[in-house]
Amino acid sequence: MIAILDFGTNTFNLLIAERKDRSFNIIFTSKEPVKLGRGGIQINRITPAAFERGYAAIQNHMGSIEKYEVTEVRAFATSAIRNASNGQEFVEEVEKRFDFRVRVIPGDREATLIYKGVRQAYSMNHKKAMILDIGGGSNEFIICDEQGISWKHSFELGMARILELFELSDPITYEEIHALEAYFKHELGPLLDVVKKEKPQTLIGASGSFDTFYAMVRMQAGMVEDVGHSRLISMLDFRRIREQLLRSTNAERMNMPGMEPVRVDMIVPAAIFVSFVIRQCNIKQLVQSDFALKEGVISELVGI
Repeated sequence: MIAILDFGTNTFNLLIAERKDRSFNIIFTSKEPVKLGRGGIQINRITPAAFERGYAAIQNHMGSIEKYEVTEVRAFATSAIRNASNGQEFVEEVEKRFDFRVRVIPGDREATLIYKGVRQAYSMNHKKAMILDIGGGSNEFIICDEQGISWKHSFELGMARILELFELSDPITYEEIHALEAYFKHELGPLLDVVKKEKPQTLIGASGSFDTFYAMVRMQAGMVEDVGHSRLISMLDFRRIREQLLRSTNAERMNMPGMEPVRVDMIVPAAIFVSFVIRQCNIKQLVQSDFALKEGVISELVGI
């Protein structure tokens, strides 16, 4: 039994899987909110309070790891920890307290693992698709098909960073939406240039905010949850959810069916970001994938 830990900026995620011959069986998944970037992400420093939230989250995951008699732990840290001036202190303290090593991976490697995870959830074909993983610290874009990756890039545009850069009203104003979109357009130049050539028509959202978009659509429509690990979100449904989020206050979002508490503040800029990408890249189809980095790690370990 193997445990994969993904130490993201917003949440610390756990996957426990059983390895088989060139396949894996997921036994258990869990996530713990940490908001590791709160109060320090813009100065690339993790605050003492965020350190403690991280250790508490790992301690909670260790209970599951012990319960399932895991024999191997693989832990990966992404944007907040790799960019923090004191990120190495966190890595060393985790090893000291919990007796496993944390691999701090660059954005390029993170994008590769996300692709390897998503392709286990969604059947790609010869047509180009674009994967987007929205994090707290960074957003990974991968243009790909069934043959592999043709372009990938990690942008330091995670939603925790956006919330510290922009002081957004509650609810957000049209002026603030336009300011966010202008900033996204400026920062996403490399993506917008490559899209003109690659022309992906499907956007695959890997976990995080996309899980929340799908959960809101499903619960508001009274749908039974689909089997499998990826689902289509109609553009009509996404636009409806986006408009609902943009009109809402923080308190109203807390009570929305399908809303994760950890995403209440970040889901509004995330919805604006996704909507901007859809328009600018002329996306025709939106897909939500349950799988991302953790599943990419396990698929690599079993050789698929």
